[in-house]
Amino acid sequence: MKDQRLKAFSTAVDSLTESLDALVRVSRWTGAEAPPEALSASVAKLVDRLGVASRLVSNPFQGTPADIRKVSAMCGAMKRLDAAYVTYRKRIASTPEHVVDAATALELEMSEAAGALSPA
Repeated sequence: MKDQRLKAFSTAVDSLTESLDALVRVSRWTGAEAPPEALSASVAKLVDRLGVASRLVSNPFQGTPADIRKVSAMCGAMKRLDAAYVTYRKRIASTPEHVVDAATALELEMSEAAGALSPA
């Protein structure tokens, strides 16, 4: 990864995935105590991370054909994760008692988005 812009895209995908994973874990939290601070902190960063992903996706990327393919895959993953989060929010807004089901659906989308980034 010579082009530092690729690192920015990769970091954005990883950070967004981390926050969404934390959201899934907090959504399922059943302990008597509050979730660990690290999870809560990661969830708190989710909206900012979605904003970063949105800005990265909205700007055209110019580079080598190989870099363009990598960035395209990362942008596709970020779009998919954003859409999955929106679906999650809509689902818990309409049926709050199904938050665990919504978290499971979000987790499935996260897994599929990560699979799309893995080399074949």
